[in-house]
Amino acid sequence: MVVSNDSELTKLKEIGRICAVTLQKMAAAMEPGMTTTELDQIGRKLIEDAGAQSAPEACYSFPGATCISVNEEVAHGIPGARVLKPGDLVNIDVSAVKDGYFGDTGASFVLPPAHSRTEKLCRDGKRALWTGLNQVRSGQPYAKIGQAIGTFAAKNRYTLIQNLASHGVGRSLHEEPTELSTWPDPSERRIIEDGQVFTVEPFLSLGANWAESSDDPWTLLAEPKALTVQFEHTVVATRNGPLILTLAE
Repeated sequence: MVVSNDSELTKLKEIGRICAVTLQKMAAAMEPGMTTTELDQIGRKLIEDAGAQSAPEACYSFPGATCISVNEEVAHGIPGARVLKPGDLVNIDVSAVKDGYFGDTGASFVLPPAHSRTEKLCRDGKRALWTGLNQVRSGQPYAKIGQAIGTFAAKNRYTLIQNLASHGVGRSLHEEPTELSTWPDPSERRIIEDGQVFTVEPFLSLGANWAESSDDPWTLLAEPKALTVQFEHTVVATRNGPLILTLAE
């Protein structure tokens, strides 16, 4: 969607903050010995207590309130009986809807004690996200986002998952503009419109290039197998840069 008035922006900020706070509190509560279902239940309560609904559940009948992906899982992991262990790399993806407006955010965390390489991957995943966010400005090409992230990844000897893209969001969880590349894409010719709402969500990896299907209908796995992190914000494009909606503060 393209924001057209202050009322829309206020509602987008509200749902964005709900998603951000849910993510922050789930990460703080996460500990070894907990199942991914138990972690998801914490997220569900936070979302519902704020008067919102899980977006993947409401839109796609996803079997959980949030997506929780562990180690070899890149995205859309189903909460279940899997027990979190020390050293696990965990991605939490929170998207929710309230009053007809959607927010979407995600981040990756490592449970201590962490391998130094995994900690560095998480730090650089955040840097890759902000490298992309810094390219967001109305009137600029979307392609600059993927180009900047690609330059960062190559310089630091990482790969990027190239079949999981950013997307428009606002009145639905996934809407126009679709398939916004967070990797260098010569075919991307679109221009960022003032007030456009969309996500920036690079998947930075220690060697994977693709997300492949697993044994269930949802979970995606790294191909080739390699640790991968995702960090995501929902933004509104302005002439002065991105207005980030999914901040907890």
